Amino acid sequence: MSKNSLHLDADACYRALAAHDARFDGLFFVCVRTTGIYCRPICSTHPPLQKNCTFQPSSAACEKAGYRPCLRCRPERAPGYAPVDALQRLAISAASLIESGYLDDGHNLENLAEKFGVTSRHLRRAIDQVFGVSPIELAQTHRLLTAKRLLTETNLTAREIALTSGFGSVRRFNDLFLSRYRLPPTRIRGPRPLEPVVSFRLGYRPPFAWDAALAFLSKRAVQGVERITPNSYTRTIQRGTDAGLLTITNDEARAQIKVDLSPELLPHMRRILPQVRRMFDLDARPDLIETHLGDLITDPGLRVIGAFEPFEVACRAIIGQQVSVPAATTIMNRLVCAFGEEIPDHPPDLNRIAPTAAQLALKTVGEIAGLGMPGKRAETLIRVAELVATGEGLLETVNPEEFIANLVAIPGIGPWTAHYLAIRLLGWSDAFPADDLVLRQAAGNITATELTKRAEQWRPWRAYAAVHLWHSTNLPKP
Repeated sequence: MSKNSLHLDADACYRALAAHDARFDGLFFVCVRTTGIYCRPICSTHPPLQKNCTFQPSSAACEKAGYRPCLRCRPERAPGYAPVDALQRLAISAASLIESGYLDDGHNLENLAEKFGVTSRHLRRAIDQVFGVSPIELAQTHRLLTAKRLLTETNLTAREIALTSGFGSVRRFNDLFLSRYRLPPTRIRGPRPLEPVVSFRLGYRPPFAWDAALAFLSKRAVQGVERITPNSYTRTIQRGTDAGLLTITNDEARAQIKVDLSPELLPHMRRILPQVRRMFDLDARPDLIETHLGDLITDPGLRVIGAFEPFEVACRAIIGQQVSVPAATTIMNRLVCAFGEEIPDHPPDLNRIAPTAAQLALKTVGEIAGLGMPGKRAETLIRVAELVATGEGLLETVNPEEFIANLVAIPGIGPWTAHYLAIRLLGWSDAFPADDLVLRQAAGNITATELTKRAEQWRPWRAYAAVHLWHSTNLPKP
């Protein structure tokens, strides 16, 4: 299949469709002329005749062509793209912000392009080349698919669904839904859930080394904020004045993760679900990555585990400089206990919110160093908190090279921390902390220069190479 998403090989797509091949889930969608419906390649229905099929690179392109989403395979649950080249990375990163409602929060296309350091014309061209639609059409499709998900999986009212999905009014929501899908919203209304949580499902491409993901998170779990069990990850979340719990479990048989949200967090689900997707690297392409890395693979389906709360993980990375994982975890626990807010009426082991940048920016070096870290490291932590709290966009920069350059310009942050955060916060597949001691030992006790040279063969998947090298040794990981 061609790497150019607008020139899909119809024969290859049809073979993947006929085989219900999960490796291609989300990489293309099939539009069926005889039904006017578009599906994922894993749809359980009997494959239509090839002469009745056309293939599109995105759900938005299908809807632009006049097709409505399948009610069985649920295109809104499909995994997204795994960025490889620079153009794809730009388009996919922009699409992720669009999916999170960026264009519905008073921003326009020029604001979005500015975040990436490109012109709006270049961004529009990149999105059209990768997804086959304009940014506005992409945003509209995401609003409709979000509304469809909420209609099916929640008991929100029509007004709540319209506003949560990014529509300005119920009338606008109803009119667009009916014109695009040729169905009134009430036709796909699911049974009203009675549980105290609301569940959503997000697809991924198998394999997924779920146990390894939980093990990684378990070693770094923050007391009062995170809880890890043999098959679940739970954490506290606060958005504005709304606080609640997020729980993630794996449904390996369906190649989906299940996301349970407290009802208080439902108004924020449109932003939370993309964060979950990035945190667990659900858009990864294990087939491409593992073919490229070859013998380096230690556990098929290893993911680059990201961050749900960027500032929280940035604090952890700074605290963890030149100390062991258990020691860093101990200090992070002290930080949360000392400065984090307590959530009333929550379980005792999930009743804290990690301190925000604004809160830490007001602390003194002595207060933070007193938790068990050098004064210079406390100064670095406060400086990062100040930059984040004042809206400098330090952790929101989406260009990886700029992100790393901005971090290493801060006294106390070196290339290791910057590349590690590029992996965890940006999900940059080619970040590589070559001066990491464990990586160098896993690669045969070589120097950082030697490791950098060897890692050239692993581009553009060097972050995954690092994960497999870390996984291959029993030495402590960062």
